[in-house]
Amino acid sequence: MSWKSTPASAERLRAKLDDEFETVAKPQGLRRTSDARLPREPAVVADDAADDCAPVWQRSSEQRSSEQRSAGRPRRAESDGDDATPADGRPARKGPSLKMRAVGYLSRREHAREELARKLAPHAEDPDEVATVLDALEKEGWLSTERFAQSLVHRRASRQGAARIVQELRQHGVDDNQVAELRDQLRATEYDRALEVWKKRFGAKPDDRTAYAKQARFLASRGFAHDVIRRILGEGDED
Repeated sequence: MSWKSTPASAERLRAKLDDEFETVAKPQGLRRTSDARLPREPAVVADDAADDCAPVWQRSSEQRSSEQRSAGRPRRAESDGDDATPADGRPARKGPSLKMRAVGYLSRREHAREELARKLAPHAEDPDEVATVLDALEKEGWLSTERFAQSLVHRRASRQGAARIVQELRQHGVDDNQVAELRDQLRATEYDRALEVWKKRFGAKPDDRTAYAKQARFLASRGFAHDVIRRILGEGDED
């Protein structure tokens, strides 16, 4: 005997299947069609909260890259002050070390020990530190007062007399024995050097007392000896 459904039972079966299909197809929390037609006020969410709540797949590539870098970067320890200080409480020295400053000076030209010490003193915390650096530089061959004296004579001899060069050597703390030796060498060539300086500046004998005094004062200011000046200019007046 074949079973035939009535129109009413078929309608109820179709309605039941539709209900089951809608239950499976609709996500949880979805409003009914009738509710969707009603206007709804937009939710006000702070920008920061919206960014935090947004899914990862909705965020921009720049935001994801920034978050990944922040996650792998260690936090910097916060300090009470801007300048870090060593454990002994003294402020950290800024700029090159004392030895590097000294090497910089010596790379430009030769220096005497006392001259270099005066230049380093403002950058040192302790005078003993300057002495230690200078001792090390002398041991390594960077610093040589004897070499400085030879260099100074070589640079000054063509323009200055022995008296002025000797005075400068003593001001830089060159040893007296070395100063005496260099003075003898300079006096041996004093006349020739003074004559070259005079020729470049004047080139003609003074014709009166005023001209003689002018040329004599010029050579004396350069440190040339008075006997050398008289040999170049002549005896002149007794004055």
